[in-house]
Amino acid sequence: MEAVAVFALLELEEEAMEAVAFVTLLALMQFFIFGVQVGQMRAKHGVNAPAITGHPEFERMLRIQQNTMEQLVVFLPALWIYGYFGKPLYAAAAGLVFLIGRFVYKRAYLADPSRRSTGFTIGIVAISALIVAGLYSVGRGLWIEYLS
Repeated sequence: MEAVAVFALLELEEEAMEAVAFVTLLALMQFFIFGVQVGQMRAKHGVNAPAITGHPEFERMLRIQQNTMEQLVVFLPALWIYGYFGKPLYAAAAGLVFLIGRFVYKRAYLADPSRRSTGFTIGIVAISALIVAGLYSVGRGLWIEYLS
């Protein structure tokens, strides 16, 4: 019976790119929501486009959205590379950690920008893990394919 469970888990692992795609969609949805919230802050505080300065609460939400965009540029390729060449379920789990970190960052940054480091650190650790695991997985595949 245990061999069947292990085989089922291995089969699930091979077909789990849907989990990576799901986390990708969650990340895009999170970014979209942050963008909507920038618009809401713009309206709330009377900051007319194209201005990017005004009320501190607006500026903080704009910075949260911009910082999230800056991190997505690294996060999304790292998520997909490790998911495809490594372990998709582990990649998706690290992706969820990243998303949680972004929410922690947002909450702290809106309250007091000097307290943003916990959320930022959670996100950076998740991205770093994806990059290292992706490098290992791709490197291992190259080694096996061409050098062994």
